Amino acid sequence: MADVTIIHCRPCGYEKRAKDAAAALRQHLAPEAVLVPAKGGIFQVKVGDSIVASRANGHFPDADEFVAAVTSASH
Repeated sequence: MADVTIIHCRPCGYEKRAKDAAAALRQHLAPEAVLVPAKGGIFQVKVGDSIVASRANGHFPDADEFVAAVTSASH
């Protein structure tokens, strides 16, 4: 499986969401996600170089969406 990275805006307070997403991925798929703090309101889940889930128009993907996105990107 390619590396999973979760990029999150620390000033916006998205770190807890990033940790929760990493825990959900670890529980369902066993990959260890790398958390990358950033700025500018970003929240993205990447598999390798591809963005598979992100915050859009105020919507944050939930745990099921993260797992499904990473699963489909990995196959």
